[in-house]
Amino acid sequence: MFLKITCMKRKLFYAAFFLFVAFSFTSCQKNCKVCQQNTYDSQGTILTTGSETEYCDASLLVIEATKDVTIAGVTTKWVCR
Repeated sequence: MFLKITCMKRKLFYAAFFLFVAFSFTSCQKNCKVCQQNTYDSQGTILTTGSETEYCDASLLVIEATKDVTIAGVTTKWVCR
């Protein structure tokens, strides 16, 4: 009787471990993009470009929600690809 219970517990443990590993691999997908901050003049010509940096998840949401800033005909905005 004790042997059957131990064997059953071992099978349940292996099944739970397999499910944990399967879920942990599928839940690691990130939403990432490479973004840079560019400055344009009033005709749309690029004046300066920032360095390209990868942003993911919450940081990416903040950047994508940032509005363009225009001062004296010079516009600064984030560009992501």
